[in-house]
Amino acid sequence: MTIRTLGLIAALTAALPFHSAVHAQTIEPQRLERSVRTLASDLFEGRAPGTVGEERTIGYLVARFEALGLEPGGPDGQWVQTVPLLHTKLGAAQGLGVAQGGSATPWTFGKQVYLSTLQPKDSVAVDKAPLVFVGHGVSAPERGWDDFKGVDLKGKVAVFLINDPDFEAAKGEDAAGKFGGRTMTYYGRWTYKFEEAARRGAVGALIVHDTPGAGYGWNVVVSPGGENYDLVRAADKITSLQVQGWIEGAAADALFSGAGLNLTALRKQARSKSFRPLELKGATFSAAFPVAQEVVKSANVLARIPGAKRPDETVMYGAHWDAYGKGAPDAKGRVYRAGANDDALGIASLFEIARAFKAGPAPDRSILFAAWTAEERGLLGSEHYAANPVWPLDKTVANLTIDILQTAGKAKDVILVGKGQDTLEDDLARFAAQQGRVVTQESLPERGLFYRADHFSMAKRGVPVLLLMGIAGASDLVEGGRTAGQAWVDVYTGQCYHQACDAVDETWKLDGAAQDVGLMLDIGRDLAGSTRWPQWKAGSEFKAIRDQSAVARQ
Repeated sequence: MTIRTLGLIAALTAALPFHSAVHAQTIEPQRLERSVRTLASDLFEGRAPGTVGEERTIGYLVARFEALGLEPGGPDGQWVQTVPLLHTKLGAAQGLGVAQGGSATPWTFGKQVYLSTLQPKDSVAVDKAPLVFVGHGVSAPERGWDDFKGVDLKGKVAVFLINDPDFEAAKGEDAAGKFGGRTMTYYGRWTYKFEEAARRGAVGALIVHDTPGAGYGWNVVVSPGGENYDLVRAADKITSLQVQGWIEGAAADALFSGAGLNLTALRKQARSKSFRPLELKGATFSAAFPVAQEVVKSANVLARIPGAKRPDETVMYGAHWDAYGKGAPDAKGRVYRAGANDDALGIASLFEIARAFKAGPAPDRSILFAAWTAEERGLLGSEHYAANPVWPLDKTVANLTIDILQTAGKAKDVILVGKGQDTLEDDLARFAAQQGRVVTQESLPERGLFYRADHFSMAKRGVPVLLLMGIAGASDLVEGGRTAGQAWVDVYTGQCYHQACDAVDETWKLDGAAQDVGLMLDIGRDLAGSTRWPQWKAGSEFKAIRDQSAVARQ
């Protein structure tokens, strides 16, 4: 870190009033906004991992936590946990398209198909690989469902439908109700489908895009521009997939039609237990790209308040510090995609929760504050921690994650993501009632938001979790009701999500966000002063994992 950078960070942190007994017990909207304005400023260059922006961000986060009186929470008494990342970016295609019936159809990257790679190579290539349609690509023996039926995918490209088999299932169809109806399970996530294709030896995996099933448009699919990130893996753990990505909907229709198949009819077949994979006869896929690849040393920042009575038991708060870095200028000439709400506001929330804890007596249990790297690249920072925990996960009481809060003012409710998963939702309802608010279930559970934030890395290891995410539903705003809440969601997700306009706006009203942060403070404070352990509810896919470590909590 340069002397000039250190000086800038010192000036920024010195300008913020870290200690204030008057405000310490409440969450102040003005404090949230000041921290967000700093993190979303051009100084931090969009906070992309492996850049000068990261270097400055890490320095700023450490300085803030230290000034708040926290202790380092990382390995060996350090503030940071190093996270080695593989960063890849595809160059211009040297060949891309499909061949059918003796004729080749070129595809344009970003138009008919979007691809990336997680191979640590200088080039990737798929040469005339057969295409196999595997329906939704679900292997779920506990639900009596297998889309693969033993098909051999080695050397082939697997073609998937997005979401779960019952996403569009009608009453009476085999899939109806098998996977939570419109509520997405992990089997519906694109990450699961790519992983399953690799487990079965495929050289490529392509998902047919449709906006309702994915939960976002084609513009979001192509926004990374051929970049991808992964944790650095041992040679025997590297994915078999040379390329992975998406086929645009109209291009997929043409591909299947050229193979004498009707994709609409196949969607219906894929909702049947008897579905069997189909090779697209006479169709092959080819792709060749140069790859720029590097190993980036990124970092999680971990800060801790030791527990006074049971320091080995940990209540964890989390938010991610990374955003999307530099991109093409928007209509206002802004080039940094700085994620003011996603998730600088979450980081600002951690600061204020830490301030409140430090203003009171030491908690009985320890409090860990985790500022994760590479969330936008696939939850990689939190995944690295979960695979290499500094503080034992079997004695981690809960993970409380903040990732996007609504900025349209006070609300009569708070949005719950992942209804029916664990008892933390009961805590949310209890403390919301103390604020005179109610809990509203997320409005679009088919988007699978429960599987799309950093808390999921802990959930997979059995740690009970709670996520606050403002775009999960339309808040019932004090001013304007649910109509105004939906308008905020529509504008943010339709215009600013992962774009340069995710910036501090003069129309922001953070008193509602402050309410939500206050809820997380109250829940964490209650857990930190008690001996109880939140539980997964019956039917959750994570309950059995937690049960295996029950003896450690006795």
